[in-house]
Amino acid sequence: MTVHFIGAGPGAPDLLTLRGRDLIAASPVCLYAGSLIPPAILAYCPPGVRMIDSAPLSLDEIVAVLAEAHRDNLDVSRLHSGDLSIWSALGEQTRRLDALGIPWTVTPGVPSFSAAAAALGAELTLPGLAQSVVLTRTSGRASAMPPSESLAAFAATGAVLAIHLSIHVLARVVADILPHYGEDCPAAVVWRASWPDERIVRSPLGALVAAVGDVPERTALILVGRTLGATDFAESRLYARDYDRRFRPTGPAPRFPEAP
Repeated sequence: MTVHFIGAGPGAPDLLTLRGRDLIAASPVCLYAGSLIPPAILAYCPPGVRMIDSAPLSLDEIVAVLAEAHRDNLDVSRLHSGDLSIWSALGEQTRRLDALGIPWTVTPGVPSFSAAAAALGAELTLPGLAQSVVLTRTSGRASAMPPSESLAAFAATGAVLAIHLSIHVLARVVADILPHYGEDCPAAVVWRASWPDERIVRSPLGALVAAVGDVPERTALILVGRTLGATDFAESRLYARDYDRRFRPTGPAPRFPEAP
């Protein structure tokens, strides 16, 4: 018996990985975050599956479900939205499972910031503009931010910011980062990236609050950075005709003369 933690992706069922789909189809128990996992993904569950919505459950109750499946020798597909590496509560669940001697695996999923960037048609890292993306959030009731991880501190780097779980405090977010990026810095808010009702607002940072107006309080990502919609940037050296690389030796003395 194994508990399979599966990143179910941002929403669109065809953005679920093949591995995730196959594990769901093979698991007789499915424990899923009902507020975020679309029904189309649950349709991959096998006939007769025991389905449990984790949204109303406490951590103790979630672990009790997993422990019961372990006693019954039933594999579990444990579905979380996006990818499990950030803000998923994976760590607190696996720590409990380790203490109980219950085996588990992790299958990654498409993260929401990737889906939002795709919706914008944006490469977030462009030569000469930004080579770093900061995935961050503001403090919430469930988890406070460490004092050293302030938006202002991240904004001071000039990196692209992907700000999660913060649309309800958009005005405060803009106020914190505006001194570092300036009024004209490109910004966007993407609601429910990859869902049928996806919504996008693009705006200079200084006008973002007004452009967004009244907003839903959930499932939105704020993106800020000079690479959003940029067209005036240098090309990378990777594909330059005179760039010597292992798979395309160039010049009289290439670094890799015997490239495969």
